[in-house]
Amino acid sequence: MTWIHSLGAEEIIFIIIFLVLYLAYTYRVFTVAKRVGQAYSNILPKFLLRTAIFALLIVSLLGPSFGDDKKEIKAVGKDIMIAVDLSASMDAYDVAPTRLEKIKFELKNIVDAFNSDRIGLLIFSSEAFVQCPLTYDQNALNLFIETLNTGLVPGSSTDFGGALSMAHDKLTSEEAPSSQQKSKIIILISDGEDFGDNTESAVSKINDSGIRLFSLGVGTEEGSKIRTRRGFRKDKNGNDIITKLDSRSMENLADQTDGEYFEINKNVNEVGRLISTINNIEGELKDAKTVDVSANKYFYFLIAAIILLLLDLVTTLKIIKI
Repeated sequence: MTWIHSLGAEEIIFIIIFLVLYLAYTYRVFTVAKRVGQAYSNILPKFLLRTAIFALLIVSLLGPSFGDDKKEIKAVGKDIMIAVDLSASMDAYDVAPTRLEKIKFELKNIVDAFNSDRIGLLIFSSEAFVQCPLTYDQNALNLFIETLNTGLVPGSSTDFGGALSMAHDKLTSEEAPSSQQKSKIIILISDGEDFGDNTESAVSKINDSGIRLFSLGVGTEEGSKIRTRRGFRKDKNGNDIITKLDSRSMENLADQTDGEYFEINKNVNEVGRLISTINNIEGELKDAKTVDVSANKYFYFLIAAIILLLLDLVTTLKIIKI
């Protein structure tokens, strides 16, 4: 037999106090009976009954566990690959403090919301790189998120094709039945300015695999300049570059893969809705194992104590006969 709980110092002190008082009461009753010449046998049944009740309540409180039992433990979750645009336009400040800093803050909320799922992190601009492979380690993910900046990747333009193709490959690198592909998800985060040529083929590959693509656009339609250490980023003619959110391209990507488009701008933040939508997707069975367990059988002892207590209430013994 094992015990769920253990007696602490306070419980032991109260038990000792109760026992001392109860023994003092019993001693007094026995003393009175002796003085008037009554037999102890008239008192002993009540004493034994109440002692049994007290013992049963203590055992019940400790939570006795016994008996072998088997229980199947299932681990169910989703695989989520997040692709973050680190092109120069993500330094625009139409979403305060900048598009990228806002995304870094929201990424930590996303990681926290899916703490039982595997999450991976890709970064891209004109090229894509794995920043963190699929993992359950939230601390590692948050460390990688904190280091994100537009200087991590070469090039200043954006190519969705390479990032989406890499995300697809990482999610399908492990063999799984086609029915489980619905629990594999890609979250594409960008301002929507795609200058690549292979995006359509990458989206088609994702769609054929049954993976769902959710896009998160960040920015405003009015757009803003891109601040640098030397002022603002300029084009070849010396004019300030204005970068704007291209929500239409992001919506189109999501629509093609049974996904959904969400947005962060000056007035709207739909990250909460993104989290809620993904939470509603059923996860796949990752692992299942059978373990030996013992159940807390406190109720047997509690029921016995209650029955004896009722018996004590309805039973009357004459201690002194006149």
